Amino acid sequence: MNVVKSPLSDNDLKTVSEALQGALVDLVDLSLVAKQVHWNVVGARFRSIHLQLDEVVDSARLHSDTVAERASALGVSPDGRAVTVAGGSGIGTVPEGWIKDTDAVRTLVAALGAVITRMRERVAATGDADPVSQDIFISVTADLEKHHWMFQAENV
Repeated sequence: MNVVKSPLSDNDLKTVSEALQGALVDLVDLSLVAKQVHWNVVGARFRSIHLQLDEVVDSARLHSDTVAERASALGVSPDGRAVTVAGGSGIGTVPEGWIKDTDAVRTLVAALGAVITRMRERVAATGDADPVSQDIFISVTADLEKHHWMFQAENV
């Protein structure tokens, strides 16, 4: 059922909808990964990393909403269900249980790196198809790269 008619051609809509859905999945998973690590981080830098993780969660949740609403505006039903996220995320698994602060940082650097790589692919894929969605991907990528840099600086 198409509730909203997209202004994009069918080919462009296919490209953009796949990019938006993939971004949604990655951002929802990033928020979950960061929250899981947030709850389990231990070590001398607990407090600063604990707070920094919440910043990533907030960013990922904000961006996932923007991405999902862009999909809806184009007539594409966004799918953020757990089964969809689990099956499509580009983020690796997170260790179970307590996680030492240095390992927490490494985990977030890897998770952010994976999402950034895929987000940059979406920037490239959507440039001609839909510059509006591409602009969203550029903004999301810039924000995630800032978090990536800050977490990398934690383990110098």
